[in-house]
Amino acid sequence: MDYRERWKEENESAAERFALASERIRAISKEDTVQQPFRDYFRAAAEFLAMTEELYRLEARGDYRSLSLEQLEAWNCRLYGEILKGRYEASYASPVYASEQLGAEYGPLLAFLYTELRDDIVFAHECRLMDMTILRELFVEIYNQFEGEAPKAEEVKDTLYWFFSDYADRMVPFRLREQLDPDLSFGKDIVMDSDLSDLRYLYFYGEYVSEEDRQMAAFLNRLPEEEIVRMADAYTEGYRKGFEVTGRDLSRKKTVSLLYELGFERMARQAVKNFRAMGLEPILYRSPVWSSDKTPNRKRGFHGTSPNRQMEYDHRYDQALYLTKAYTERKLAVLKVAYEACKDLAAVYGGPALIETFGEEVFHPENRPQCLAFSAKQEKLSNACAGEAAQTANAYIPGEETSFTIIAFPRPSIGPEFEEIFRETVRINTLDYEAYKTVQQAIIDRLDQAEYLVITGKGENRTRLKVMLHRLDDPARQTNFENCVADVNIPVGEVFTSPVLEGTEGLLQVGSVYIGEICFRNLRMQFDGGWVTDYGCDNFPDPEQGRALVRQVILKNHDSLPMGECAIGTNTAAYAMARRFGIIDKLPILIAEKMGPHFAVGDTCYSWSEDTAVYNPDGKEIIARDNEVSLQRKEDLSKAYFNCHTDITLPYPELDEIYGVSREGEKLPILSDGRFAVPGTEMLNRQLDEQKSNG
Repeated sequence: MDYRERWKEENESAAERFALASERIRAISKEDTVQQPFRDYFRAAAEFLAMTEELYRLEARGDYRSLSLEQLEAWNCRLYGEILKGRYEASYASPVYASEQLGAEYGPLLAFLYTELRDDIVFAHECRLMDMTILRELFVEIYNQFEGEAPKAEEVKDTLYWFFSDYADRMVPFRLREQLDPDLSFGKDIVMDSDLSDLRYLYFYGEYVSEEDRQMAAFLNRLPEEEIVRMADAYTEGYRKGFEVTGRDLSRKKTVSLLYELGFERMARQAVKNFRAMGLEPILYRSPVWSSDKTPNRKRGFHGTSPNRQMEYDHRYDQALYLTKAYTERKLAVLKVAYEACKDLAAVYGGPALIETFGEEVFHPENRPQCLAFSAKQEKLSNACAGEAAQTANAYIPGEETSFTIIAFPRPSIGPEFEEIFRETVRINTLDYEAYKTVQQAIIDRLDQAEYLVITGKGENRTRLKVMLHRLDDPARQTNFENCVADVNIPVGEVFTSPVLEGTEGLLQVGSVYIGEICFRNLRMQFDGGWVTDYGCDNFPDPEQGRALVRQVILKNHDSLPMGECAIGTNTAAYAMARRFGIIDKLPILIAEKMGPHFAVGDTCYSWSEDTAVYNPDGKEIIARDNEVSLQRKEDLSKAYFNCHTDITLPYPELDEIYGVSREGEKLPILSDGRFAVPGTEMLNRQLDEQKSNG
């Protein structure tokens, strides 16, 4: 169904309200009923809404997609220019600028409103008139409050609270439906029906389109068809294998969500064809729009390059304006009703398939006191809400019945050698499955003789960790480590386990590591009894700001998290490639975790599906699926999960050695001085030697 027709009935019901609100907004530019400095703010916001109304009219008539490339670029500039780097600092979307102009009391509130109004860009592109209408009604309501004497800031805050509370029964069900219903096909129609050689299609999404997005799309257009097929096959076959190796029944599933970034449409189109050949209809949904749907420092869904990462960082905790116990209770109640309404769609959903990218310029966030932030009480509320939401999701989409896959590619910003790096990444993503399976089994056979592991750093790296392993009652049929080849986590190359918490202790230090979009410098985490007891990083001169960043991004605002995973990366080919191009510090965790030992804090690798038996290719059952925290699900589900799992890699150059210690005290070398020390792993060292001889 045409995207303009999809909302026709709803749009007709909203038309009168939209017209009234729009007429009122157009009058604002001529009125003096609001005193300065607020008058300038409301006029600027009214002008923006007039622009998105004009955009909507173009889309509704079918004229927007007939515009020339130059005209579409001009529209994109009009819509996003104000928040680009260099201009954002003088925009009301900036809490700093808004506070300077409007006062410390009102600035954060009105910067929030101004930023939320920018959701109208998406609604106009998708012709969602009801969403455009309720935004305008909110704006008019707050404008009316400022006519005459300015209201108390608390009154404005209450208006914003009730907006998100009242419309939770609209926002929550829609977000769920767009993640489960393949008939909501706005993004998929662009991918499948557009002429991808005509880059005008990038502007049809309504996302910010950067020069890099255009370069990415143009580059993929130049690749031969067989290369695109090879990339898509590795990705979709990894998804299929994820079901196969875990013994899950893919034939019971009918849908898969395909998540990608702008510029990758040619690969996404081939992936859609591949999934359809498996009997799966892909769902392509957008990254969250409403602040109530967003998760700090994370995007889930198709999206373009960020127009301003500092702006996104400034607004990461905008939910602080309305996050109360009453709001979370309402949101969770609405979510349960929404899942029940979508239960048939949920039952056939197979899980996500992600295409990620890397290579962007390092982002150094600034902590700005004018920005909204969670209180300690709100942090607990947010975590509790996420936990209960995950329980509801698992009731309708059981974790033991789904799978996923992730693959990553570089973007042009990685440097002048982008095209060569891209080709090498494709090679890394398609390495020999069977060869790595055999090598990794040799490592697992030695690891299974150990009671615990010791990991130490070298040089300036002071890492010294002791990681306890589960006891194998029947070593002939049981194992602690999963032999992870190229299925859900592409590329190939790791063995991993969920450690025993009691006895797991020591310091993990990493010189440089990307977590999401943020590069942590000199990250430090201390463990005792398997739990994080202290942490920090050197991203800011003030150590407390570094602690706050670790807490927000890695601990997800928890006071502490347990070690949920201990793994050893084996992909020395990826390491050699990264060293050759000097991009080790730019790799995403997906590839970096295959280039050394890595540790995750949060839930175990098997969260929500610990009771499902998992076997390695050699037939042994992986028994390390639980730890002392996840076992609490048997008595109190709310205590068993944190709904996060954040990987941190210690790269080979910072690694001294990894060895196991048997119950008899025998030292069992795994890696020594950056080289694998297990018989049968010679292939891994040859790749390192080739890198040295070429470097």
